[in-house]
Amino acid sequence: MTARAADNGYLSGSNLERVLRAGHFAVTAELGPPQSADGDVIRRKAALLKGNCDAVNITDNQTAIVRMSSIGAGTILVQEGLEPVIQMTCRDRNRLAIQSDLLGAYALGMRNVLCLTGDHQSFGNHPTAKNVFDIDSIQLVQMVAAMRDEGIFQCGEPFKGQEPRFFVGAAAAPFADPVEFRPYRLAKKVKAGADFIQTQLIYDVEAFRKYMEKVRELGLHEQTYILAGVGPLKSPGMARYMKKNVPGILMPDEIIERMQAAGAAWAGKSKDELTPEEKKARSRAWREAGIRICIELIQQLREIEGVAGVHIMAIEWEEAVEPIVSGAGLLPRPVVETSAPQKAASPGGS
Repeated sequence: MTARAADNGYLSGSNLERVLRAGHFAVTAELGPPQSADGDVIRRKAALLKGNCDAVNITDNQTAIVRMSSIGAGTILVQEGLEPVIQMTCRDRNRLAIQSDLLGAYALGMRNVLCLTGDHQSFGNHPTAKNVFDIDSIQLVQMVAAMRDEGIFQCGEPFKGQEPRFFVGAAAAPFADPVEFRPYRLAKKVKAGADFIQTQLIYDVEAFRKYMEKVRELGLHEQTYILAGVGPLKSPGMARYMKKNVPGILMPDEIIERMQAAGAAWAGKSKDELTPEEKKARSRAWREAGIRICIELIQQLREIEGVAGVHIMAIEWEEAVEPIVSGAGLLPRPVVETSAPQKAASPGGS
């Protein structure tokens, strides 16, 4: 599918698109909506992220746990002056509902969408709920791109008015099984119309380098913008859990050892033997180490050809984003005018 730009030269005109097309190293962050109807939670988190990233992902019932909707939270972000990337999963909606939600989201000012399969409901707090999966994530990408580029619904009927012009994103898991197939699955998403890609968390940079070598062989870095996923660790226990239990994440022993070393001053005591002040000090030391490691990962990932930015997933820890972005030398964030791009940077730009 050939992407069709609007009269201003952009596909969507979103801030994220403008930053990437201008050749800047992009930064996106993530915000998890609350398990409540409290909009102030979104506003507090938004205040921590404002000015520190180019766009903010709003998760869509992540881990299959019921939360405020991505579009609802995204509307609050727009009101707060931030740009949302709404996540849209195939788990909970059929193609009618998805297209309806996309029309509403666009009308409310949202310009970026990340197309996902969605975590299976058996992992969440409603394990007996019925899933939908009317279409898969690749078909979802194709549908959203066609709504923009061809001005049609999935059934082929044309819009009766304004088409939703989204900057279309997809996810990639470079180390999920079968590993050798992952670049080809990425190719399918790019062919379907993905303008940008956000990857799963990367901790093993060397393994990611090898993945990107194959991505470059396929020429995918010249067809889409790839944002490498990073995330600060809160404790060595978090690192060990990811290594053992989270599919698709490679956690080097070196990183686990660094996290453990950060708490070495309290290593001789059990959790019950630590005073409240010591527990706070140990937690602070671990988190500082996690932030340092994340900064180093960004600096290494930035040197890989084809990496156009990073997606920072600070899980329920939005406070960590500013020191990470600042420490990585990525502040202030660029301001790109909305006028037509004079020359679009290739997706693999620095």
